[in-house]
Amino acid sequence: MVELLAPAGNAEAFAAALSSGADAVYLGGRQFGARAYAANFSDEELAATVRTAHLMGVAVYVTVNTLVDNSEIPALADYLRHLYEIGVDAAIVQDIGVVAVARRVVPGLPLHASTQMTVHNLAGVEALAGLGISRVVLARELSLDAIRHICAHAPVEIETFIHGALCISYSGQCLMSSMIGGRSGNRGRCAQPCRLPYNLVDAGGRDALAGRDAGEYLLSPKDFNTIEHIPDLIDAGVVSFKIEGRMKRAEYVAVVVDSYRRAIDACLADRSGFAVPDQDQKNMAQTFNRGFTSAYLFGKQGREIMSDRRPNNRGVRIGRVIGYDPRNKTAQIKLDEPLAVGDIVEFWVKVGGRSSATVTSINVDGRPVAVAPPLAVASIPVDGAVRPGDRVFKTFDAALMEKARAAFGGGILRRVPVDAVAEAGEGRPLTVTLTDDDGNSGSGRTSFLAEKAVKRPLTEETLAAQIGRLGTTVFALRRLDSRIEGEVMVPLSELNEARRQAVEELEAARLARYSRPSLSAKAPDLAIFLPGPRRDHARKPALTVNTDTVDKAAAAAASGADIIMFGGESFAGRAPTPDDYRRVVAMARERGLAVILSTPRIVQDWQWPALEADLDLFRSLAPDAVAAANLGTLHRLSRDNGLAVHADWPLNIYNSAALRVFAAKGLASLTLSPELTFGQVEELAAEPNIAIECIVHGRLTLMISEYCVMGSYLGGLHAGVCTKPCLKGRYLLKDRLGETFPVAGDQFCRMHILNAKELSMLPHVPRLARSGVARLRIEGKASAADDLARTTRLYRELLDRGEDHPLLAGDGIKAVEHQDITRGHYFRGVL
Repeated sequence: MVELLAPAGNAEAFAAALSSGADAVYLGGRQFGARAYAANFSDEELAATVRTAHLMGVAVYVTVNTLVDNSEIPALADYLRHLYEIGVDAAIVQDIGVVAVARRVVPGLPLHASTQMTVHNLAGVEALAGLGISRVVLARELSLDAIRHICAHAPVEIETFIHGALCISYSGQCLMSSMIGGRSGNRGRCAQPCRLPYNLVDAGGRDALAGRDAGEYLLSPKDFNTIEHIPDLIDAGVVSFKIEGRMKRAEYVAVVVDSYRRAIDACLADRSGFAVPDQDQKNMAQTFNRGFTSAYLFGKQGREIMSDRRPNNRGVRIGRVIGYDPRNKTAQIKLDEPLAVGDIVEFWVKVGGRSSATVTSINVDGRPVAVAPPLAVASIPVDGAVRPGDRVFKTFDAALMEKARAAFGGGILRRVPVDAVAEAGEGRPLTVTLTDDDGNSGSGRTSFLAEKAVKRPLTEETLAAQIGRLGTTVFALRRLDSRIEGEVMVPLSELNEARRQAVEELEAARLARYSRPSLSAKAPDLAIFLPGPRRDHARKPALTVNTDTVDKAAAAAASGADIIMFGGESFAGRAPTPDDYRRVVAMARERGLAVILSTPRIVQDWQWPALEADLDLFRSLAPDAVAAANLGTLHRLSRDNGLAVHADWPLNIYNSAALRVFAAKGLASLTLSPELTFGQVEELAAEPNIAIECIVHGRLTLMISEYCVMGSYLGGLHAGVCTKPCLKGRYLLKDRLGETFPVAGDQFCRMHILNAKELSMLPHVPRLARSGVARLRIEGKASAADDLARTTRLYRELLDRGEDHPLLAGDGIKAVEHQDITRGHYFRGVL
């Protein structure tokens, strides 16, 4: 069984999904969902939606896939209970803390791991299976071979995206919207900064792409489209095929779901003859596209994955302008595709950008027409001037939208076929029995005993007309077996009541398989998920400095660091060598410092052998801990009794419930999410069972991506081989406001976009020292060694002298901080 999973951002899209053949629908309530700006569903609407879907045999998954603050946990528990009680088939979750709360509050509610959990290796799937997750949605950066490997060995179901918008960053690993505007993607409020214009500039501020064929939307990917590869994905073992689009209009849902429904069915029926009709691709492109791509299914495509000239719907190209009459303001278009009155077109004007026009009239060969065919020259009125040679795109196809809306415009039009048996005889009640294809049945009978007819005997036509009146239900009458003995009369009101009873019984029978044991009237105690009392601590926090080169580690060690963190992704362009690790550990030991050795943030399964080799080395070096930044690596390390484990900040530890899950696994320490406020940090720091670290300084990574803007536009990556421009110069992305975001490539050719502003908590070190956190961390990978040494010394002095440090008097801090600093979310928080 292959499940086709459709999005529904509102009731219309839900109707479109069901009418077009979805096996399951995912949607969000008014809270805890990663599409907070969709219309979404109230609690009452959710209940009605789930009931309707279940009557049609369609599953409903509800998104609970945001990070949750401690203060929201009681409301979360109530919401989860509601989802369980209304029969939601599964909750889609991101936060490990939410998993823990759900397992306690609603242990019978299945949980699916959102793509926001950044699961990109088999070990991550295994980790989540151990936490009770029944399905994992894989990261969209995986190749078909990687998906196949995971599916072949996964202990739970695997779901993948097959169509729709792509994030340029690994989902769950993007802080760009959060840090720029306070709208957190991890909290469901992404402002999509990836769809804004950027210039790639060099260290001198010069346009690095000048004279090259490149647009300005350098972080805007095309839309995912895998319809041609459905057979491969089925063969790979994927259980659920997910279409992105909870922010899309219902017509989009109708067209895309219908296309994939027919593709999946055709493949299952006849793999050898599988082919996707060209019209299906055109229809999907017409409803919405930024250009289509297979993303990473078959390897990195460089710039070919990007929609760098347009971040929104480009429509379908239908021809070129061959003439313009300025007097009548009409454009003549040589058509490659049909054009109709009511369509909307956009001209890609060579001078002045783009202009659009609604087609109010069309003339072909001097005659008005409603539809102009391909190859015709169509003359249409336009408001703005266009030029010969300008390309023309249709962004709205009136006929296609009308056809799509006809599929759901009156509600859910796909029906469950039922067969009816009606029996009647003089002196007996009339009975109506409805049976569906699954063997479920329902019966109704009249209170009235059939009488001998005097004028109008009951006929099969009358029975069919009355029993077939199922328009307000999900059923449609397919066949009627009429068993009438003699000429009898039954009032139509009685017949309608028998039909109503039969429908009610059949509905109950169809819903029976979704029934669950009732929850206890007494809600579980949530105290284990809530923080303990806050208190000031006299213990001075240790100072951690995170580095990627030996010279930076040496600078930090000589300048007052207590803990050297080293390794993982390197912004120096080459991987740390075994000798580098040995030198750093030896240096730390000589100075009496602790040392944490890092593993990569992203570890796809093809990287696993190299990671195992590193872990063998680490065991011999006996560091104080090994840092893991993804669930798979954490799972692997938690089974290794020879190494203490540190959970790093990309694991998005945001609340006490998540913190205690990690503490229960015996971890030595963890770094909190950088999206937390000072108050939230202080609250979490009360946890006594694990050492808490927070990041206080440095340029945070806002995105990590398999796409690299430097390799794609300067290195020829799309041609198959990258010339590694990242090793030859320093590059930044400059936004429309003039902010510049440093871009770093690591040893795995992944791109890291760093914050334009440097986090600095220098003025607040005394408060941090009292907060109870065990460690303050400086992110030093993006710093030069001498700058890192200076920063480390400042924090060392402030920790040692506290409120008495002269920098804290007057304008002392201003003298040591540059202009481009930020306090991050410590005081402003996130939406």
